[in-house]
Amino acid sequence: MILLATVVASYNGRMKQLVDASFESAKNSVNLAIGLIGVMALWLGLMKVAEAGGLMRLIARAIRPVMCRLFPDVPAEHPAMSAMIMNMSANALGLGNAATPMGIKAMMELDRLNPNKGEATNAMCLFLAINTSSVTVLPLGVIGVRAAAGAAEPASILIPSLVATICSTTMAIIASKAFVRFSRHKTPIETVSKDPGDTEQDPVAVCNGEKEADGELNPPGWIGRWAVILTVLAFAGGAVFRLTAGTDWRDLAGEILSYWLVPVIMCSLLLFGYFRGVRVYEAATTGAKEGFQVAVKIIPFLVMIMVAIGMFRASGAFDLMVSAFQPLTSMIGMPADALPMALMRPLSGSGAFGIMSEIVSHAPDSFSSFLVSTMQGSTETTFYVLAVYFGAVGVVRTRHAVAAALLADMTGILMALVMCHIMF
Repeated sequence: MILLATVVASYNGRMKQLVDASFESAKNSVNLAIGLIGVMALWLGLMKVAEAGGLMRLIARAIRPVMCRLFPDVPAEHPAMSAMIMNMSANALGLGNAATPMGIKAMMELDRLNPNKGEATNAMCLFLAINTSSVTVLPLGVIGVRAAAGAAEPASILIPSLVATICSTTMAIIASKAFVRFSRHKTPIETVSKDPGDTEQDPVAVCNGEKEADGELNPPGWIGRWAVILTVLAFAGGAVFRLTAGTDWRDLAGEILSYWLVPVIMCSLLLFGYFRGVRVYEAATTGAKEGFQVAVKIIPFLVMIMVAIGMFRASGAFDLMVSAFQPLTSMIGMPADALPMALMRPLSGSGAFGIMSEIVSHAPDSFSSFLVSTMQGSTETTFYVLAVYFGAVGVVRTRHAVAAALLADMTGILMALVMCHIMF
């Protein structure tokens, strides 16, 4: 991408913009990674509390049949399985900031099963393909933009987005399995092996033995239990008060989906750990340290991918690519102003969000607005996800992960177009 951007810039006189973009993108990538530190520390801390209390094991047991068929190389009760489930659940609810730390946690656990460090396993490739195309039930951010722009029905993208993500996730699974089946390259999976100097206790052992690293689990007594019960009842009373306060139910539903969901999830994880007898504060800070280290580790990978994308856009190469694809997309009914969104979505989340916001604010109830909103709500920034997740575990040989993810992206975009033509 950098080489192509340099060649194109030499012809259209954008070398200054190319240089500026390289430095600006490098700075922005570091700022992004620094911004992730707090989010990573918070959510990996909460994950550690739930993990020590055995929540991951319970969730893994609940949907073990499906996950075992998708990931036969991963032991059913390994922490990687439950971390993947939590990541997919967060993506389904549109909790992007919460999904990223959980996904990185899943990659770290999958890497423990990897005998060839630095090379992606079949499970890693499939997980990344599913992650970049995961089923999204509530695209909250996109609905918020449409509501702010004054769209008549801001939540009307729910059904087309859901159908598009189901199709893209199905394609991700099919493509990943097909690449593995027809590939001569086989990556074996080993059982978990711990380093001799590793003193951290396996979360599965924590669940089995009812112990944690700092000692016995100590469930609260009746005073602590009643204190929590009264707190939950007080919260329920606040929710009932909001329902009966005369607030318009549409505004209240948007408020609940946008702002109540994350605090409820956070409190639920902490209360589960507390009732199980986990030393909540100690476990949370242990997970937060891990989150800090991971956020710093991904900086080099973010710098390289974001600089490449930034230079590609600044050189004019992206505009040439849009022009080249426009005759084809016009044949399938894609508006010209929506094509940049389709091409930008896998490359840059902020760039795609900017294109979507501009189109929505200009004409919130137009077909183009409906289409780009559905695309934004049903696809993911593929190269960013690959760079962050693989970078967190030092994977540099990605095998078929990129191809499977891009096939899923293409399927999601095409299905978004089909559904928008049907429902608009």
